[in-house]
Amino acid sequence: MTSSSFSAPLPTSVPPSDGAVPPAAPGAPSAGTVPDAAPGTRSGAPSEVLDRFPGGAAAGAGARRDVVVGVLAVQGDVREHIATIESLGGRAVAVRRPTELAAVDGLIIPGGESTTIDKLTRTFGLSGPLRELIAGGLPVYGSCAGMIMLSDVVADPSTDRSGAPQQTLGGLDMVVRRNAFGRQRESFETDLDFTGLATTGSVRGDDPVRAVFIRAPWVEKVGEGVEVLAEVPASETPQAGPSDGVGRHSGAVADPELEPVARIVAVRSGNLLATSFHPEVTGERRVHELFIRMIRGEA
Repeated sequence: MTSSSFSAPLPTSVPPSDGAVPPAAPGAPSAGTVPDAAPGTRSGAPSEVLDRFPGGAAAGAGARRDVVVGVLAVQGDVREHIATIESLGGRAVAVRRPTELAAVDGLIIPGGESTTIDKLTRTFGLSGPLRELIAGGLPVYGSCAGMIMLSDVVADPSTDRSGAPQQTLGGLDMVVRRNAFGRQRESFETDLDFTGLATTGSVRGDDPVRAVFIRAPWVEKVGEGVEVLAEVPASETPQAGPSDGVGRHSGAVADPELEPVARIVAVRSGNLLATSFHPEVTGERRVHELFIRMIRGEA
């Protein structure tokens, strides 16, 4: 889940990515500076945003239009997502406050530390509005830690000092396991077949996706409404542990009689998209292009 720090230029309004961000998230507002909800909003969520996505469909679906993509900027590799969206001709803005959600047509939850993102979204008053917007149909793409934040269930949630488990925003009917592919030193790259991509620039839609996995989760189970878009083949996944998913990262002893199985690493359900890996760090733009088409109602 942890993204390393990258060398791309950093917009002055966006905090540095996870490798350079301590838990306090420098530059982010303190809890006392978050604006109160505007009159007529629900749980701090701007009503005009909720009204744009009735029944889970973006207003003006099918019409070509400029889109504004927000990137949740409390922690994680924010700048890489902003650069990728802008390279596709979209406008990307950092989102740290509930009121800033009114300006976006869709939202990206970047890779980073899911436990830190959970704590900071609650501290900054974002978690409630985001849950309501997700339920209302706001298009959201979660990458790595963002996938965990969009999952309804975490198989191995982190706990705080009081023993309370981490929280997610939910929306995707699935179970994810954190750090499933191993620790930071076990990060790896591989080529994946990915369903639903379109030709973007000189890269064809059916060309393999070069995927980077950094302390990445995998999806252990999906509900009926969740479409599997990509899997890591069994030959490239860790050996299954005693509970079919307790990976080597946890110190569990793998059962030699259990064969590795393919692992789900990209899913979609309605307006929600999630990947275990980081397309924004390899120059891979087709996943973000798919997300823009989802916002426009074209995919």
